[in-house]
Amino acid sequence: MARAMWKGVIRFAGISTPVKLYSGVQDRGVSFRLLDPETLHPVQQRMVDPLTGDVVPYEEIRRGYELDDGVFVVLEDEELESIQPEPSREIELSRFLDPELISHEWYDRPYQLGPDQDVEGYYALVEALEREGKEGLARWTMRKKEYVGALRAEDGHLVLITLRRADEVIPVSALEPPRGRQPDPKELKMAEQLVAALEDEFRPEDYRDEYRERILELVQAKAEGKTIEFRPPPERKAPPDLAESLEASIRAAKERKSA
Repeated sequence: MARAMWKGVIRFAGISTPVKLYSGVQDRGVSFRLLDPETLHPVQQRMVDPLTGDVVPYEEIRRGYELDDGVFVVLEDEELESIQPEPSREIELSRFLDPELISHEWYDRPYQLGPDQDVEGYYALVEALEREGKEGLARWTMRKKEYVGALRAEDGHLVLITLRRADEVIPVSALEPPRGRQPDPKELKMAEQLVAALEDEFRPEDYRDEYRERILELVQAKAEGKTIEFRPPPERKAPPDLAESLEASIRAAKERKSA
């Protein structure tokens, strides 16, 4: 059973809806411990002055921001605490907009919202968002950090997705446009055929972290004392002609669909 990580109140136009916030994703990366090569004891990480080699105790470490000229501006803990956002439980909705107005690159991390006591008010908001087909633009403070997000209704529940800030998204206009020849009509036609042949539904279960699975299989095998055989990576071949590559891809896509 999922446990709520935070509680808040959605507010807009004089309406208040208390909610519980749950993480909508879980990090599944494999973490390793760093070991002494002889004793296999976990080693400790310490802060060391690179010039003197002395270990600096954690309680004596100070925070500094490095300027462009290499000078550090030292910031005290009380100074940083004085400019932290005010604690709040409010998730303030400032406006509603069509979902297509927010491009995918702005979305960051999803959270599930569940009702907290006021079940009727919660589901009234869910139904209103579903009927209108809108998302709410939200601001809130959680654990001493300010967030901007999009509130939407999905499958009868509320989902709150944090949005990246304006200076975090690199616009396409900042990238150098691609160079090279334009595809000829035959190549363009085959590319369109390939897109049509690969048209399908989105099935999340098809996209697993295969590298993580291989690591866990390797760990389990070694823990059981089994011998591990390593296969060399396949030899890379020169890339084929674009037209030949498209033709081969179309044939493979049609074979997968007919299987």
